[in-house]
Amino acid sequence: MGKEKKRKQPPSDAAPPQGDEGEGRKERKGKKPKKVKAEAILPSQIKNKEKRSELHAKLKREKKAEKRKLARERGQAIRRAEELGEQPPEREVPRTIENTREPDETVCRPDDQERGPAFIEELMQVIPNSHYVKRGTYELKKIVEYAKNRDFTSLIVVHTNRREPDALLIIGLPDGPTAHFKLSKLVLRKDIKNHGNPTSHKPELVLNNFTTRLGHRVGRMIQSLFPQDPNFRGRRVVTFHNQRDYIFFRHHRYIFETKESKVASKDKKAKTSESKSQPEKQVICRLQECGPRFTLKLLTLQHGTFDTKSGEYEWVHKGDMDTSRTRFFL
Repeated sequence: MGKEKKRKQPPSDAAPPQGDEGEGRKERKGKKPKKVKAEAILPSQIKNKEKRSELHAKLKREKKAEKRKLARERGQAIRRAEELGEQPPEREVPRTIENTREPDETVCRPDDQERGPAFIEELMQVIPNSHYVKRGTYELKKIVEYAKNRDFTSLIVVHTNRREPDALLIIGLPDGPTAHFKLSKLVLRKDIKNHGNPTSHKPELVLNNFTTRLGHRVGRMIQSLFPQDPNFRGRRVVTFHNQRDYIFFRHHRYIFETKESKVASKDKKAKTSESKSQPEKQVICRLQECGPRFTLKLLTLQHGTFDTKSGEYEWVHKGDMDTSRTRFFL
């Protein structure tokens, strides 16, 4: 029999193979696997009726215990604040659908005042000899006939949207024309700082920059709303100022004030400073706004009285007209 060859063993100080060393390090330095939290099971996920009811009762007991714990903590905090003489903490208001919904502009509150009637009342103080008639459910053509039979010279219809005036319709009687204006940036008298109260005198009318043919047409229509014999003693002035086809309306009254100012004396014999300056009275004029304040923009101008079906339009505002930088129509 042949001699068996002895297998050579590596020395103790020899380095281990590369593959064995890497595996050893991985085993030594390996991190422990993280424990995954079990998701809470809802009663609706359990099919067994008895277990489902048991879990539901358990969750209900835990919820009641949590509420009692919070109530005890709140009571202790209130007693502690009373002992220290401090204000107790405010109680948290639960979030509900009612107290978290977005605010609505159309909700009517007890202290709200509709701007439509207030605007009409102030407009009647601006235009002399004006009368207010509630429209109700009558058609506009019937209202025009009603006004013609009673010898009215003009008819103004105020259109409101969500309690806010947004348009004016001015109809010249008996044969027109009819102008439809967009109304914006309305400020009532009560909202104007240091406003004045108008009198019943006939106002002076000022029209600015109505230079084109269409502007003359609209200007004459506005003139027909006011008497042509203003009472200057009333010191009232109504202004329609046209700028870039926007008509700005303002209502003012003149205020005359007397102020004293010191004027240097030309007397050479005056020795003291008091004798050199003599008080002199000067009359100063200023304007006080009476309101309302708003802006108009012409949308349509129609021949004759109001007729949407068979009426003939002299001029209609189009969207591309707002992009023009050089051409103005009023």
